[in-house]
Amino acid sequence: MKTIIKIFSILILFVSFNSCKDKYSEDFTANSPVYLSYEDLRNSVKIVGNRELENPGKIYFKDGYIFVNEEMKGVHIIDNKDPYNPKNTGFIEIPGNVDIAIKNNILFADSYVDLVAIDISDINQPKEVNRVQDVFPYLTPPPENPEYRQATVDKEKGVVIDWEIKKVHQEIEYKYYPHYFEGRSDILYSSSMDYAKLSSPANGTFGVGGSMARFGLYKNYLYAVDNSTLYTFDIKTPEEPKDIGKQGVGWDIETMFIYDDHMFLGTRSGMEIFSLEVPTAIQYVSNFWHVTSCDPVVISEGFAYITLRGGNACGSNTNRLDVVELSNDYKENKLISSYPLSSPYGLGVDTETLFVCDGEEGLKIYDIENKRNIDNNQIAHFDNIQAYDVIPANGFLFLIGDDGFYQYDYSNATDIREISFIPVKKQDSM
Repeated sequence: MKTIIKIFSILILFVSFNSCKDKYSEDFTANSPVYLSYEDLRNSVKIVGNRELENPGKIYFKDGYIFVNEEMKGVHIIDNKDPYNPKNTGFIEIPGNVDIAIKNNILFADSYVDLVAIDISDINQPKEVNRVQDVFPYLTPPPENPEYRQATVDKEKGVVIDWEIKKVHQEIEYKYYPHYFEGRSDILYSSSMDYAKLSSPANGTFGVGGSMARFGLYKNYLYAVDNSTLYTFDIKTPEEPKDIGKQGVGWDIETMFIYDDHMFLGTRSGMEIFSLEVPTAIQYVSNFWHVTSCDPVVISEGFAYITLRGGNACGSNTNRLDVVELSNDYKENKLISSYPLSSPYGLGVDTETLFVCDGEEGLKIYDIENKRNIDNNQIAHFDNIQAYDVIPANGFLFLIGDDGFYQYDYSNATDIREISFIPVKKQDSM
């Protein structure tokens, strides 16, 4: 019996020794996560008085209203029934929001890990009517000061909404090396508008988004895409969205455009095309590869227009517009022309008119009747803005830039002119 007790005691000492060896605590200055609890997150959607644009993101158009995303904060509502005199009428607080889409009178929005359905039938009193919880990946925003390590994130405490520099005390588990949580900035949390924007067919039921989207609408389905995964929701009854699954669709995905029963995904290495014949399980059709770059894509009348932007985040130094002729079955697609640009972002097309946001060089507008001679048919250039994305609709162009929301009347191609502007709030200088 004594021998057994001795063996048991040795085992306890051995386990204790190894536990001390594998774990230790340390104090260090770190990027410490600031949390929003899940309870607060899921009770946060509300309408507040109109507020100034501060860090505008994506734009969306539906029934005479413009919806402008305030990155990670919510959505501005702009009454645009009179494009010459738009009115900023209200703001829907939606923490963690980046993308939206609208079917009928239901606005769908991401809110960190959740999908939220908001009834906007009374535009002055939007209200949350449903929520699909924990459907999107848990992501953290990038810290403003990457010189400091990131403290461990505890997902049970809620979503990370910010970081603060402070001393932390934490236990580190050791095996062969210390493991630190590095977080995931992902394109959803980029510091500028360099990420995808929604594009949906304008048919009275759906709204219309820009060219840089991760949300898309098709029949009774809402799609959302991240870096590699497509999330599908049944919205036959818009007030009751249902998560019906997800599937892998590639890598480095940035944008989504839905056209002619197909989904076109812009990735950093090319455009991928999927058939929506079976909306709940989309099927790969073909791809068009290009150099590594950031690349929103729009489709019109058998042609794809793709802007390629280089730079540190996008891979190469290529900045250009590619025009791709699409076959009837979308299986055989060929590049027919390329045109140099400065630093292109979003773009839009309306029959024979192409609108390109070329970064610091502003908005460029082209007649594209001759697809092989586009650069010699520029019909307007507004170079006093930093342009990011556009929506052309019914002779009016909605543009979002770093200094505000612009509108242009392009009903007369020989006299395209700015007609209204809502500025971004100026930051106080230190």
